[in-house]
Amino acid sequence: MAAKTSGARLEEQWRDILSVHARTMCEIDRALHPHGLGASDFEVLDILAAGNAAAAVEQCRVQNIADRVHLSQSALSRLIGRLEKEGLVERTLCQEDRRGVWVALTAKGRDLHAEVLPLQRDVLARMLKG
Repeated sequence: MAAKTSGARLEEQWRDILSVHARTMCEIDRALHPHGLGASDFEVLDILAAGNAAAAVEQCRVQNIADRVHLSQSALSRLIGRLEKEGLVERTLCQEDRRGVWVALTAKGRDLHAEVLPLQRDVLARMLKG
């Protein structure tokens, strides 16, 4: 009986985590929507902006982004395509490995990220307090 109780507690904790995640993503979407972004769009811009700040490198291989966002490869590719169409990122082929694709922030993407970063952080602070 104890194992069942422990299992029920784990399941409840898991559902709480999922609920906080879903509510937080919805709030981020709502906050960023007036700027033409969703939560997943912001995550990609944020990963690129964080890149290697010391070296002022704001590019990343698509595979490395895929490892950090919770999207399928095809969904990520479509998202990056939308960001590229909006002029926020640019894609280039990796010179060392023609199968690899680099994604980099454009000046417009960098500016938009800086503009909406406080909005996203405010949502996180509000939703994840306590």
